[in-house]
Amino acid sequence: MRDRLPGLRADPAVGDPSAMFPEPVDDIWMEIGFGAGEHLAGQAVRHPGIGFVGCEPFVNGVAALLAQIEDMGLRNIRVFDDDARLLLSELPDACLGRLYVLYSDPWPKVRHHNRRLTVAENLSEFARLLRPDAEFRFATDHPEFASWTLERVLRQGDFHWTAASPADWREAPDDWIETRYEGKARADGRAPVYLNFRRR
Repeated sequence: MRDRLPGLRADPAVGDPSAMFPEPVDDIWMEIGFGAGEHLAGQAVRHPGIGFVGCEPFVNGVAALLAQIEDMGLRNIRVFDDDARLLLSELPDACLGRLYVLYSDPWPKVRHHNRRLTVAENLSEFARLLRPDAEFRFATDHPEFASWTLERVLRQGDFHWTAASPADWREAPDDWIETRYEGKARADGRAPVYLNFRRR
């Protein structure tokens, strides 16, 4: 954290996220709440020409990702170790080609639903940041949270749900990288739900 994070921290003052990377990138993809970073690091390995911005406020998760960045020699990840909204509000319109929200806190109690990451205010910000036809990928092992999020995304109107059959939300996309949390959920008998959207 002391030695590696300062050089990899995403700086909201930069504005253009592509300017955060030492080499030119073909696109910018973001993951909000990357947990221990398995998915983010795995996607960065698969897509070396993409610049990845990961947001995670919890120090253990950030430290785990930094270790993977060092072990794998990754140069295409930048880390924002605070509330993602502080970064999102500083980014320009239509600057992202893909956004991941994977296994965020479902806040199951009704009185806490306004803390969910997929509230209307955040969905509007996601829509502002994603280019036309860019992808928004959401996954959870909490069925009520999945239904709640789907309802709000469709009501919001800026996204098209790409599902054509039940398999599209029951099975992970072809390029999926399982997270540690997802593996634990499966082991406990909880089935993930995958909701994939395109920016209109």
